[in-house]
Amino acid sequence: MRLPIFWLVFILLISSATANAQVWQPAPGQIQVAIWPEAVPDALLTSKAESVAHVEGHGGWAQVRDVSQPTMTVYAPKGENAGAAVVVFPGGGFKVLAMDLEGSEICDWLTSRGITCVLLKYRVPNGNHYWDEKCQCHVTPKIPRALQDAQRTIRLVRSKAKELNLDPGKIGVIGFSAGGYLVAQTSNIFTLTYKPVDAIDKLSSRPDFAIALYPGHLCRAGGTFDRSIRVTKQTPPTFLLQAWDDPVDPVCNSTLYARALDQAGVPAEVHLFARGGHAFGLRDKEHPVSSWPTLVENWLEETGVLPTPIP
Repeated sequence: MRLPIFWLVFILLISSATANAQVWQPAPGQIQVAIWPEAVPDALLTSKAESVAHVEGHGGWAQVRDVSQPTMTVYAPKGENAGAAVVVFPGGGFKVLAMDLEGSEICDWLTSRGITCVLLKYRVPNGNHYWDEKCQCHVTPKIPRALQDAQRTIRLVRSKAKELNLDPGKIGVIGFSAGGYLVAQTSNIFTLTYKPVDAIDKLSSRPDFAIALYPGHLCRAGGTFDRSIRVTKQTPPTFLLQAWDDPVDPVCNSTLYARALDQAGVPAEVHLFARGGHAFGLRDKEHPVSSWPTLVENWLEETGVLPTPIP
């Protein structure tokens, strides 16, 4: 299959940016491309190079650190193309990225349902709201670099809808933990968070549907909802799921967001499970929370993103 010109141009960019560095790479056959055509906006000066470490827990997962060159990897749908795309935001507290546990494994599931999957490797550390160990406090950078990367990626996918055989009105997002916070941000912040770099930035970054699993950073001190997230009728239909025993991001992250969605009249589906903990991805096989992919698929069918199976 011939590669579209779009990919050929960006392959050169990402190849030069990652030369001689231990960077995360997708499985053979997948193409990782830069999301910015030239210089990355508001880049942080750092001497640290991107690296990948294997971390124990949840069966082991790839922890990607010090990402300064954001990229996206497009996974083509398997079987019949549903004409929909989902941009995936892995978690990691805006310090690291769980690129397999909450990234490539999610794409394997989505593509099996005929959905084009776009895995975003956004900038970390300190890309957005995060916990700082030095001050033992939450910090919100003046420049939300992870959100910049997320907005740009959604616009890029929308600009290539014809090339990728997509319905430009069926481009959604899914995120986990910190990535779930990115879901809330992209679902409610539509103004450019960076200076436009080309015609692509004239397109909308609003996702058409949103899925957030065990989101973080929405529930602030005193159990209050993050004031920077202003839910309106423009917020896309949303699916929320979390375990009540989550030891990292309390369940109030989902309940407060669900209340805000309800008050704004936004269609939402919410699932709260008694057990499941945090960062289970697709790997939990012991608790009912493991049924979440089927719940998402049913929701996508009801919202018209996926075709309803013929009995």
